[in-house]
Amino acid sequence: MPTPADSAASRAVIRRHPQLNHANHALLDDIAKQIIEQLQEDGRRPYATIGRAVGLSEAAVRQRVQRLIDAGVMQIVAVTDPLQLGLGRQAMIGVKTTGDLDGIADRISEIEEVDYVVITAGSYDLLLEAVCRNDDHLLEILHEVRAVEGVIGAEVFVYLKLRKQTYSWGTGTA
Repeated sequence: MPTPADSAASRAVIRRHPQLNHANHALLDDIAKQIIEQLQEDGRRPYATIGRAVGLSEAAVRQRVQRLIDAGVMQIVAVTDPLQLGLGRQAMIGVKTTGDLDGIADRISEIEEVDYVVITAGSYDLLLEAVCRNDDHLLEILHEVRAVEGVIGAEVFVYLKLRKQTYSWGTGTA
């Protein structure tokens, strides 16, 4: 679980755009990567502080951050502790499918409690993460997933204890 230092308002979630095109790649110079790294440490870090760290003015940092957000390179969101919100059960669900994998993934993505959907290679075609109130709620979500046309099997991996969760995987620089 997140610690008090990882409070909802103090973390940045940086998500890579699915297909980083050449135009977006040009946005990722060394300064942009340093800005991203600063925000990965603290999503509420003042632009003036970031500017001092990377050698830019506050206004220049603000403009660069906005360009990175607009290009889909990153987003800044509040990361919450599900337990503090009354969501006491989390699980990964491995899903086997037949048919239109992208369409099935899109339909499952519409389930509100499913917060993560990836198409995978391996034993499962999809991996999902569900955040729910309790085991009964998880069972409801599982029924919803299994009801999606093309889903032929699902296996639930209930989270018993979170040992590590990070959003600061860096920017690809060593």
